[in-house]
Amino acid sequence: MIKRIIRIFLLLATTLILVLFISTFSIQLFTQGKTYYTAKNIPKNKVGIILGTSKRLTTGKPNPYYHNRIAATVRLFNAKKIEFVLVSGDNATLNYNEPYTIKKDLIKAGIPEDRIFLDYAGFRTLDSMVRAKYVFGLDSVTVISQKFHNERAIFLAERKGLHAIGFNAKDITGSDGLKVRLREYFARVKVFIDLTFNTQPKFYGKKIEIK
Repeated sequence: MIKRIIRIFLLLATTLILVLFISTFSIQLFTQGKTYYTAKNIPKNKVGIILGTSKRLTTGKPNPYYHNRIAATVRLFNAKKIEFVLVSGDNATLNYNEPYTIKKDLIKAGIPEDRIFLDYAGFRTLDSMVRAKYVFGLDSVTVISQKFHNERAIFLAERKGLHAIGFNAKDITGSDGLKVRLREYFARVKVFIDLTFNTQPKFYGKKIEIK
């Protein structure tokens, strides 16, 4: 009986590891050559979409992922590789508003307010990509986040008919970075589950033209 339980456990563990590996490898392979680290080399797009995250960690400390995405967006805009910024993030409660918070920091960093558009219903990366196409009417976009996140976003975008490339914000090392990377493995499995079941964004809403 114990041997049988051990065999079942090993089988399930092996299957899980295999699924995680295949999901991660497939997304990396598909997005190879579609993300960039320097503004000099990246092709120009009309719109760059910065993917939202909280400004502070649960500990109250500044979130380096957030600040690095802000810096990357400003760098891309100043290099004239994007004309407009679409801020896509979570605004699920009155006290939590990623898009508005990001917008304020982008303006402080020198990006004109009339070049910034907000997507308040970017609750997930899938929502952000689908809404960029069907709500904001985009055919191509430059995604701005860390590389691992850009890869997942690009993969989803292309599967939903939106051409995307990524501009990589500086990543994080150490224990905080490790936790995020571990979650990313499971997020990539979720990508294939969502695509299989044709998961839709939580909201669509009226179309908004970026101009």
